[in-house]
Amino acid sequence: MDFNMKKLASDAGIFFTRAVQFTEEKFGQAEKTELDANFENLLARADSTKNWTERILRQTEVLLQPNPSARVEEFLYEKLDRKVPSRVTNGELLAQYMAEAASELGPTTPYGQTLIQVSEAEKRLGAAERDFIHAASISFLTPLRNFLEGDWKTISKERRLLQNRRLDLDACKARLKKAKAAEAKATTVPDFQETRPRNYILSASASALWNDEVDKAEQELRVAQTEFDRQAEVTRLLLEGISSTHVNHLRCLHEFVKSQTTYYAQCYRHMLDLQKQLGSSQGAIFPGTFVGTTEPAAPPLSSSSPTNTVATMPVVPSVASMAPPGEAALCLEEVAPPASGTRKARVLYDYEAADSSELALLADELITVYSLPGMDPDWLIGERGNKKGKVPVTYLELLS
Repeated sequence: MDFNMKKLASDAGIFFTRAVQFTEEKFGQAEKTELDANFENLLARADSTKNWTERILRQTEVLLQPNPSARVEEFLYEKLDRKVPSRVTNGELLAQYMAEAASELGPTTPYGQTLIQVSEAEKRLGAAERDFIHAASISFLTPLRNFLEGDWKTISKERRLLQNRRLDLDACKARLKKAKAAEAKATTVPDFQETRPRNYILSASASALWNDEVDKAEQELRVAQTEFDRQAEVTRLLLEGISSTHVNHLRCLHEFVKSQTTYYAQCYRHMLDLQKQLGSSQGAIFPGTFVGTTEPAAPPLSSSSPTNTVATMPVVPSVASMAPPGEAALCLEEVAPPASGTRKARVLYDYEAADSSELALLADELITVYSLPGMDPDWLIGERGNKKGKVPVTYLELLS
């Protein structure tokens, strides 16, 4: 108990000394040991890394889970070391509602059949979203969180310890400076006419005491300097490890982009398949019409080889399908190219012909195109060898 009381009193004294030194530094009444410029740069780099990692982590969590209540719930489960319960994605919930609506409204009706088709596609989209969230959490969020909760806490602890060592060192410097000033004052030779002989004895005794105090202060300063240098080196090594952290985060960022590319590619394929299904079923229900977008979507990037994959575009409605009811379809076999007005065109994307009146296209091939009077401006007649058919203008780059 006695030892603990002594240690408590010693710790209290050290804390008080540091507090006094810190306060005097803030008011400009004490000198402060400055770190070298390289060390300051390492500190600033580490702080910037920590701040931006926190921001990226929080915003990625918002991207993966926009619902703040769900994020709070997942955070509590993680802090309690409990498994986060499986959560239905918005796409899967929408698919469930559509399937139930089709069952109640009639699965054999055109509307019910379409609801079932869309619900299956939404279910696949929800499953793809679930896989993406899981992959992103493991490959991207977890490493960032481990850095903030592991490496950064260690760095912060060593930095606080370095700050304490610096305060101790500066306090020892101030104590030594005061002791030397008092020693110099005590050793000053007094005036014989104004000082009685007994003061010589007191002055000599005070000088000896201040000599001992200076020696003690110098010894404490050497110990404090050694501890400060040792702690500065430990902290420097940890700060230099931020470069390795950047390399690790870079690798995790590549994994995140890869998983995100895979997710969007899957969504594109699912929606393209759904669009084809709806196009074929719509033609049977409403002959001569088409329901859907006429603007082609941007080509996807393959997750395996994004730079080498040939881009494809969704199927656009044909000219015949957009013709008014009762209007005769254009017979391409009887169409002859005009005497003038034909041009060469380069195909931008692969195009799959919707029917026999259209011409299938391959990316980067050259074909001859021309227009006919009264033809839809979004379409041209394309020829390749002895094959002829309608082609969408949005898939072509017209050459002069």
